[in-house]
Amino acid sequence: MDPWKILKFPFITEKSIGLVEKENKIVFVVNRKANKKQIKEAFEKVFEVEVERVNTIIDFKGRKKAFIKLRPKYKAIDVAVKLGIM
Repeated sequence: MDPWKILKFPFITEKSIGLVEKENKIVFVVNRKANKKQIKEAFEKVFEVEVERVNTIIDFKGRKKAFIKLRPKYKAIDVAVKLGIM
Protein backbone atom coordinates (compact mmCIF):
# COMPACT_ATOMS: atom_id res chain seq x y z
CA MET A 1 0.00 0.00 0.00
CA ASP A 2 1.14 3.54 -0.75
CA PRO A 3 2.52 5.14 2.47
CA TRP A 4 0.88 8.46 1.60
CA LYS A 5 -2.54 6.77 1.75
CA ILE A 6 -1.78 6.06 5.43
CA LEU A 7 0.09 9.28 6.31
CA LYS A 8 -2.14 12.16 5.24
CA PHE A 9 -0.29 15.26 6.44
CA PRO A 10 1.75 16.57 9.38
CA PHE A 11 -0.29 18.19 12.14
CA ILE A 12 1.31 21.55 12.86
CA THR A 13 0.49 23.47 16.02
CA GLU A 14 2.55 25.17 18.71
CA LYS A 15 2.20 22.07 20.87
CA SER A 16 3.26 19.68 18.10
CA ILE A 17 6.34 21.81 17.34
CA GLY A 18 7.20 21.61 21.06
CA LEU A 19 6.98 17.80 20.85
CA VAL A 20 9.44 17.82 17.96
CA GLU A 21 11.94 19.84 19.99
CA LYS A 22 11.46 18.30 23.46
CA GLU A 23 10.34 14.69 22.98
CA ASN A 24 11.64 13.74 19.51
CA LYS A 25 8.06 13.17 18.26
CA ILE A 26 6.25 14.10 15.05
CA VAL A 27 2.45 14.37 14.87
CA PHE A 28 0.67 13.24 11.70
CA VAL A 29 -2.98 13.04 10.74
CA VAL A 30 -3.41 9.51 9.41
CA ASN A 31 -6.02 7.31 7.77
CA ARG A 32 -8.66 6.29 10.34
CA LYS A 33 -8.46 2.65 9.28
CA ALA A 34 -4.66 2.43 9.66
CA ASN A 35 -3.29 0.60 12.68
CA LYS A 36 -0.11 1.45 14.61
CA LYS A 37 2.00 -1.13 12.77
CA GLN A 38 0.96 0.22 9.35
CA ILE A 39 1.66 3.81 10.48
CA LYS A 40 5.11 2.81 11.76
CA GLU A 41 6.02 0.97 8.54
CA ALA A 42 4.78 3.80 6.30
CA PHE A 43 6.69 6.45 8.28
CA GLU A 44 9.90 4.40 8.27
CA LYS A 45 9.60 3.79 4.53
CA VAL A 46 8.98 7.44 3.61
CA PHE A 47 11.50 9.13 5.92
CA GLU A 48 14.14 6.37 6.24
CA VAL A 49 14.21 6.50 10.05
CA GLU A 50 13.48 4.02 12.83
CA VAL A 51 10.34 4.52 14.90
CA GLU A 52 10.37 3.66 18.58
CA ARG A 53 6.66 3.96 19.34
CA VAL A 54 3.37 5.14 17.84
CA ASN A 55 0.46 6.46 19.93
CA THR A 56 -2.85 7.35 18.30
CA ILE A 57 -5.92 9.35 19.25
CA ILE A 58 -9.10 10.33 17.48
CA ASP A 59 -9.87 14.00 18.11
CA PHE A 60 -13.26 15.67 18.44
CA LYS A 61 -13.27 16.50 14.71
CA GLY A 62 -12.97 12.82 13.83
CA ARG A 63 -9.34 12.93 12.66
CA LYS A 64 -6.94 10.21 13.72
CA LYS A 65 -3.64 11.63 14.94
CA ALA A 66 -0.47 9.60 15.32
CA PHE A 67 2.23 10.70 17.75
CA ILE A 68 5.34 9.11 16.26
CA LYS A 69 8.37 8.88 18.55
CA LEU A 70 11.68 8.30 16.79
CA ARG A 71 14.58 6.26 18.13
CA PRO A 72 17.27 8.38 19.88
CA LYS A 73 19.77 8.08 17.01
CA TYR A 74 17.33 9.94 14.71
CA LYS A 75 16.15 13.51 15.20
CA ALA A 76 12.53 14.52 14.65
CA ILE A 77 13.76 18.02 13.85
CA ASP A 78 15.52 16.63 10.74
CA VAL A 79 12.26 15.07 9.53
CA ALA A 80 10.45 18.36 10.29
CA VAL A 81 12.97 20.25 8.16
CA LYS A 82 12.39 17.78 5.27
CA LEU A 83 8.66 18.42 5.57
CA GLY A 84 9.18 22.20 5.65
CA ILE A 85 7.67 22.57 9.12
CA MET A 86 10.77 24.18 10.59
